[in-house]
Amino acid sequence: MTGKTIKKSNNNIINIALAAVVALLLQPFSSWAQTTATHAATAQDPDLTYVPRLQRLAERLLENRQGSIVAIRPTTGEILCMASNTLKGDPINRAVQATYPPGSTIKAAQLLTLYSEGIVTRDTKVACHRGFMMGGTHVGCHYHASPLSTVQALAQSCNSWFITNFIRMIGDTTRYGSRSHAVDVWHDYMTSYGFGTKTGVDYGGEARGIIPDSAYVNRKYPKFWNARTIGYIGMGQGLITVTPLQLCNLAATIANRGWWMTPYHRYSTAGADPEAYINPHRTKASPAAYNIVIEGMRACVKNGTAKTIDDPRITICGKTGTAQNGGIDHSAFIAFAPMDNPQIAVCAYIEHGGDGNKTAAPIAAQIIKSYLLPTNTKSAPGHRKNAASAGLQKKSGSARGTQKKAPANSGAKKTPSPRRK
Repeated sequence: MTGKTIKKSNNNIINIALAAVVALLLQPFSSWAQTTATHAATAQDPDLTYVPRLQRLAERLLENRQGSIVAIRPTTGEILCMASNTLKGDPINRAVQATYPPGSTIKAAQLLTLYSEGIVTRDTKVACHRGFMMGGTHVGCHYHASPLSTVQALAQSCNSWFITNFIRMIGDTTRYGSRSHAVDVWHDYMTSYGFGTKTGVDYGGEARGIIPDSAYVNRKYPKFWNARTIGYIGMGQGLITVTPLQLCNLAATIANRGWWMTPYHRYSTAGADPEAYINPHRTKASPAAYNIVIEGMRACVKNGTAKTIDDPRITICGKTGTAQNGGIDHSAFIAFAPMDNPQIAVCAYIEHGGDGNKTAAPIAAQIIKSYLLPTNTKSAPGHRKNAASAGLQKKSGSARGTQKKAPANSGAKKTPSPRRK
């Protein structure tokens, strides 16, 4: 699909074309020219970073589904595939231009922040009996052992654990002085992971999503709010929205142990060296936080909510997400692999797809396996000058515009009735 929409009828084609013209006219000229080129491109275009086999697979997996699939090479930021499909007839690229609640996929980022700030340790436990009471409202959770410590809380996607500890952070006025300052500290961590801001991808109309700071929360709740008011953020609901590309970028960031590269899908010169495009950004989270999140994501696939996709041939690290939206839940999954030598990061986000472990996770797993276990060696990792080994070799700054390499990997009433997988 390459940013295009599967067309169902002549009327649909006309509607898509008209909507696309309106959208393009509202963009700056540079974005207009670039977006037009992107929509006209195919997976075989030598100027694109896409792996043709992966792109075709992603498009096929989205047939009769609404949503998107995007994959990134963590060490360079090259987009290995990006497919979007609609059943509504609108022309947007859902990977870049649509925003959604992240659901439990965001718990990986929450744990990075909570651990780095010292709010939790490896041994932090929270009791969960299929949920807990928050301000008179029952917050649901699925069945698992209780209490869970940190790694298994991520692996089992425990709502009680994440909301409780998020509330602890925002309500810790001894540490932060005020709830507002605590929200701003949390906000700064989240934006360092690439949320609430544009990633800088070379694709027009990129959405920012919403990561609320204290000013935003004060506007939303002008009379009064406390940590419990915004507690649902801890499990990826409420005031927070993201793009699938941002979620994929989070997986790539974790794979890199704290660095992310500006994603890009087009070389300015066909066949150019990917290393020339590397634009690194460092996050606020500590190295120790990344280690424990990686351990939790691996446990998620090995014996947690995504255990059905575990494959002994590949050490996949992942996080499921099931996002409420007022209808059938959205299904989300982020992952990277292999754990100790990451070559691909993936996000599958399927609108109204149900539980993340049942729809999005198997889709993402197919992308990973197709890339790492290819039948056609010509399309194996490293299709551009062995780019899989490029990138994280030398220390570099984080400012955008610097085309340098980043450092080496450092180590191997029930309303809403929240979901968690």
